[in-house]
Amino acid sequence: MKYTMLSFVGTTIVVLVGFVLVVAIFVIGIFNGLVGLRNRVKNAYAQIDVQLKRRYDLIPNLVETAKGYMKHESETLEAVINARNQAVSAASAASKNPTSAGAISDIAGADGALTGALGKLMVVMEAYPDLKANENMMQVQEELTSTENKVAFSRQAYNDVVMNYNNKREMFPSNIVAGLFGFKFAQSWELDDEVARDAPKVNF
Repeated sequence: MKYTMLSFVGTTIVVLVGFVLVVAIFVIGIFNGLVGLRNRVKNAYAQIDVQLKRRYDLIPNLVETAKGYMKHESETLEAVINARNQAVSAASAASKNPTSAGAISDIAGADGALTGALGKLMVVMEAYPDLKANENMMQVQEELTSTENKVAFSRQAYNDVVMNYNNKREMFPSNIVAGLFGFKFAQSWELDDEVARDAPKVNF
């Protein structure tokens, strides 16, 4: 009887230990999967960041070239520089942790405002044919157009990765592990600002 009892207790302990090990392995697998997806989100944002920095570096050249022709449009030029500086600041903050609350919406809003300011500058430039024909201006515009296309492609890739990450963290049982270990919702890149949505397109 005593042997049977000890055998039962031993079997129970083995079963419990086995169950705990299976659960631990399961949790570790989900945790590692979430970490991998979160890192992919950060990497996808880094690809956007590279293109945004290129864009921001080109804008002062654009404004400097325009200054020589648009002496009476200082307000428009200043608006572009101010919008550019705000976008640089927002991008810098977002690059530290793109999955933090509000990081992407802040940079998306700032970038949308910059696109709007650039669009208004392009409209004003229509009145300055000599500026449009300037070789340096044409080169900067071409580089900006190329960069805009790369930014758009990178945003789409980022949104795809974010969707995969958010799906994983919201589905059962991954959502339990995500909640326990603080995997936060990642914001996709969307323009919520109606002004930014309606801003003139930067078509060179």
